[in-house]
Amino acid sequence: MPLSSLFTPFQLKSLHLPNRFVMAPMTRVMSPGGIPDQRVVDYYERRARHGVGLIVTEGTVVERPASKNEANIPNFYGDALAGWAKVVAAVHGEGGKIAPQIWHTGAVLGQNPNYRPQPMDMPSGLSLGGKAVGEPMADADIADSIAAFARAAGDAKRLGFDALELHGAHGYLIDEFFWSRTNQRTDTWGGETIGERARFAAELVKAVRAAVGPDFPVILRLSQWKSGHYDARNAATPAELSDWLKPMIDAGVDMFHCSQRRFWEAEFPEADGGSDLNFAGWVRKLSGLPAITVGSVGLSGEFIAAFRGESSQPASLDDLLRRFDRGDFDLVAVGRALLTDPAWVEKVREGRTAELMAFQQADMGRLY
Repeated sequence: MPLSSLFTPFQLKSLHLPNRFVMAPMTRVMSPGGIPDQRVVDYYERRARHGVGLIVTEGTVVERPASKNEANIPNFYGDALAGWAKVVAAVHGEGGKIAPQIWHTGAVLGQNPNYRPQPMDMPSGLSLGGKAVGEPMADADIADSIAAFARAAGDAKRLGFDALELHGAHGYLIDEFFWSRTNQRTDTWGGETIGERARFAAELVKAVRAAVGPDFPVILRLSQWKSGHYDARNAATPAELSDWLKPMIDAGVDMFHCSQRRFWEAEFPEADGGSDLNFAGWVRKLSGLPAITVGSVGLSGEFIAAFRGESSQPASLDDLLRRFDRGDFDLVAVGRALLTDPAWVEKVREGRTAELMAFQQADMGRLY
């Protein structure tokens, strides 16, 4: 099928993109001591050179004592900002656009058992499995965390980034406030409904919006699934999804990045007499805001399988295009295909499908 519609321009406030492809944020853990070096600069520069519409960086953490769960996850404060300024300059030098993903890992532990910063930030002191592993965040901790996100947002604009993304998905800190299993607070930061539990994210978005002004695009990444808990759901029905989104919309979110493992899976298949809308499709329908879809785009296998050593072959984009052309979502985020091949977007645009590369697990361990 002709893919020309995916290569039409897109505009959101001050953000102007030449096409609809986004480089999805992928944690690389390759910034020594949290400082992005020249390898990181080159990594993003390559994707800009080959025509990615918008690059969303790997998760970068805010200034809190335990904001990351691996030592070499990049910071977005202090000495790391000079490295990010070089990344921005390199991407812009190739005509690209870039947004940092701003993150706090919350209660999710990393792979290195010797790296366990304390004290951990968690809404109720609970792990994703529901086990007590620490203390609930005090009001002062919550206020300082919100302020840290706002400082990072202000720095993103000052450094010349074109937009920013807040990581509110996959069981990390923001998402821990959303999820009933990890947020069992009885104060104003908790509640029985998803709308009530969205208060932390809404207050955070308000602070970020105040730091960047009205015209700087703010993206929020959401998911139903959590790390290691792939059947988890914050919203079981379209009505609950609407209640979840509204506080963030009112607070100033401009676009939602809707993470699912496989973009072709229906989010609420029982709704509307059998809807095949995916997560992004429902978010766009209910919010009225632009949406990014993501989840195994361009590959035969989903990304969780990659951690088990499975490879994936190039796959058709026909169903993606069908959904895009009927208006389900506005942008398409590509992860592993772009990790393997910096020229993936260029090859798709030029119809060089025979040159598309298979994904191998080894690709996750290199910064190319």
